[in-house]
Amino acid sequence: MEMTPITVEGHDTVVKLWAAQCARYGKRTAHREKELGVWQSYSWADYYDHAKRIGLALLKLGVQKGEPVLILAEDRREWLYCDLGAASIGAIPAGVYTTDSAGQLTYLAQDSGARVLFVENDEQLDKFLEARGDMPGLEHVVVLDRDGLATFDDPQVMFFDDFLAMGEAEAKAHPTRFEDTLKTVQPEDPRMLIYTSGTTGPPKGAIITHRNIMFQLEVGPKVLAYNEDDELLCFLPLCHVLERLVSVESPIATGTTVNFAESPETVFDNLQEVSPHSFTGVPRIWEKIYSRVTILRSEAGWIGGKAFDWAFRVGTKRATLLETGKPVGAGLALQHKLADFFVLSNLRRMLGLSRARRVTSGAAPISPELIRWFYALGTPLIEGYGMTEGSGVTTINLPEDNVIGTVGKVVPGMELRISDEGEIQYSGPSVFAGYWNKPEKTAETFTDDGWLRTGDVGRIGNDGSLTITGRIKDIIITAGGKNITPAEIESRLKFSPYISDAVVIGDKRKYLSCLIMIDQENVEKFAQDRQIPFSDFASLTRASEVRELIGEVVRDTNKEFAQVEQIKDFRLIDILLTAEDEELTPTMKLKRSFVEKQHIALIDDMY
Repeated sequence: MEMTPITVEGHDTVVKLWAAQCARYGKRTAHREKELGVWQSYSWADYYDHAKRIGLALLKLGVQKGEPVLILAEDRREWLYCDLGAASIGAIPAGVYTTDSAGQLTYLAQDSGARVLFVENDEQLDKFLEARGDMPGLEHVVVLDRDGLATFDDPQVMFFDDFLAMGEAEAKAHPTRFEDTLKTVQPEDPRMLIYTSGTTGPPKGAIITHRNIMFQLEVGPKVLAYNEDDELLCFLPLCHVLERLVSVESPIATGTTVNFAESPETVFDNLQEVSPHSFTGVPRIWEKIYSRVTILRSEAGWIGGKAFDWAFRVGTKRATLLETGKPVGAGLALQHKLADFFVLSNLRRMLGLSRARRVTSGAAPISPELIRWFYALGTPLIEGYGMTEGSGVTTINLPEDNVIGTVGKVVPGMELRISDEGEIQYSGPSVFAGYWNKPEKTAETFTDDGWLRTGDVGRIGNDGSLTITGRIKDIIITAGGKNITPAEIESRLKFSPYISDAVVIGDKRKYLSCLIMIDQENVEKFAQDRQIPFSDFASLTRASEVRELIGEVVRDTNKEFAQVEQIKDFRLIDILLTAEDEELTPTMKLKRSFVEKQHIALIDDMY
């Protein structure tokens, strides 16, 4: 069928738009990155120049149109240079999570059929060297950082500066080759391959086309305004569709400046330094900020504590009136001015949110109470919904129309429906082109009439806002035959500053129980303040006072749910989980089935 063209500023592919924007912005700053503790700026001209040399070097190595190229690095500007360099010659960039093992890299290399792999440093290079024998298809590896590899020599491995020099030589030999090749890229061609994080089974490569992304870029300004002089902070992995949309695709359309966080650990410091105008995070980040403020409150003296509580009471009152569409009276407005001047604005400045017009949360459910808390603080936090297979955003709340507890209305141009089983399904220009080399998996993802099946359960309200109640595969059917979606109970528990994650158990069992991951920072502080002895994380989870503290949170949460949805027993997971652990996806979501397998002894103990 004939597709209607989707253009942004007259361009129908991401790479044509990108080339035009690089020419337009030239010396303006596109990216900032910290080097030896100092923020350095890099221009749009740098962006074009590097990507051009990378694209030409890939052509020199024989990379063909439609051929995947793998990128294994932390967020940094070179990631984007490789991404756009590959895309501009019609190759398909595919990110690899830096937390992936050598075995996972092997799977992606074999599945994609890539011949070229970019790696960040010696640590990531080791993964290739360890499993090289299982990746005969990978012919060339390009290393971005030479540190620790001064004497390293291998016929298959090249360093970034040599690779760029090869592109430079190619530019001299064929002055228009890059531009000529870029023009041949078509809207239906793949823009990127995004490997789903694989909460079930091995990852699948979702093919997202230029047309898919152009739709997102065209609809973006209709839902969320960006200004040219906005500063953004990039910290989620660029392998993930959400960060790619926010930090790579969207800035190409809007001309915003992207600052790269040094690492996931430093994101709070970098947030303070950059003070971005908008910031996208996963619920874990927003929960952490709330936890930090809770600690600050507990450390404030008597007067500070009273002022803090008063300011938040005023902020909450005002936010509640705004949420319900009622007018804020003159008296409250004046109180709020004072509360903001003396307390709330200082807090926002300290957190790096003083310039934020809005912040967004996605990739997993977030507690409505947490969103209301941010509104009381004076930072509009909005929740959206989308999935890899929908190239990013499908529904979103707006700062001026935020229906808290929902993920907002469908973006203009997309259609949404709920199947008889309660599954959310959608159709429209952002729906992906299928899974790489997996026609049968692609077929399973679509309904007979061509709508995308999300695997999520939800309902659409009278106002058109979508509420997600959980995943179809996560629905718990108790021994008594009751259907329960655990997501809402879990996000309510995670609103507590003492709980960083929770998995509700109860399928085919008589009652619900829960595995809980405590928040290390806050629970350690709780224990130190009360002189509760502990030597490590495991002993902290065994302290009776800590179990009592979490028991109280569980009892409070239970009050908000029906009898059958209440948690009758819980256990604390006594090991700290990180993104390197198989229990967590790279966007910090717990893999339910994996957690249940790993901690079966704790679960059996509760029944």
